[in-house]
Amino acid sequence: MSNPLEPGGGTARWEVPGHPTVSIVTPSYNMAHFLEATIESVLSQSYAHIEYLVMDGGSNDGTVSLLESYGDRLRWVSQPDRGQADAINRGFERTSGSIFAFLNADDMYCADAIEKAVQAFELYPEAGVIYGEGDHIDEAGGTIGPYPTRDFDLDLLAQRCFICQPAGFLRREVFSDIGMMDRDLHFALDYDLWIRAAKRYPLQRIEERLALSRMYRANKTLRNRVTTFRDTARVLKRHFGYVPYDTAYGYAGAIVDRRDGFFEPIPPSPTIFLLAIVLGLYENPGQPGRVLSEALRHTRLAGLVPGAC
Repeated sequence: MSNPLEPGGGTARWEVPGHPTVSIVTPSYNMAHFLEATIESVLSQSYAHIEYLVMDGGSNDGTVSLLESYGDRLRWVSQPDRGQADAINRGFERTSGSIFAFLNADDMYCADAIEKAVQAFELYPEAGVIYGEGDHIDEAGGTIGPYPTRDFDLDLLAQRCFICQPAGFLRREVFSDIGMMDRDLHFALDYDLWIRAAKRYPLQRIEERLALSRMYRANKTLRNRVTTFRDTARVLKRHFGYVPYDTAYGYAGAIVDRRDGFFEPIPPSPTIFLLAIVLGLYENPGQPGRVLSEALRHTRLAGLVPGAC
């Protein structure tokens, strides 16, 4: 994939100062139960040049008292916002670091994540985004397993998100140039961000464990699975003009089966298969052949039709 960063199709190479400031924004709303661990993971980083800002949406669960307890060790704002994307954007506008990241209030950084990210930007001066490995952790902080990260491939990104959000870092110019977060998205907002960045700038994976992404039944994604898949389909349709059958199948599964799909996998079923075809055809009215071909392959792999693998 070419990345036309300058007029005439040239590839930009950013000058990285010896110790660039890394700005980190944590959007939060009534997350006091997890927020202290998140804050500590930032304040205990091995890298010194960090600008940290917590953007709280006006919590009433003790968050403000927690933030006050840190004194001048961090900056924070507590006032109503329009949601996660709005909080991140407003936080970005209050920061100035040449590298930018956002860390949700229930996620954490590994101890040397920022140092490794800065080193990666120095190693890959053409990269607009650096992303590393991440682990899923449970509500108590126990490790569930690795996030399924992959080397960057725009075609694969059009099928699924393989970038662990808290393990991603952007150059300030990149985040600004692509229009920051989409305030109208509340679920697939990071997926949308990576796609928009990838259409203009190189993304570089590093095989370093940078972050811990918390998965628990009450988190925003798992408790709103139908809306999450609807937003995902919307993002894919907007950027690629096509919603893959696998996404339609996940969407159908969320509608039909109330299990969370992560801790309790949803078993294949003919009902979900048929609804996924209907959704796929609805989302891709001009491409029925592609939808049906993907559906047949999917169901053979799942063992729902003869000839299954």
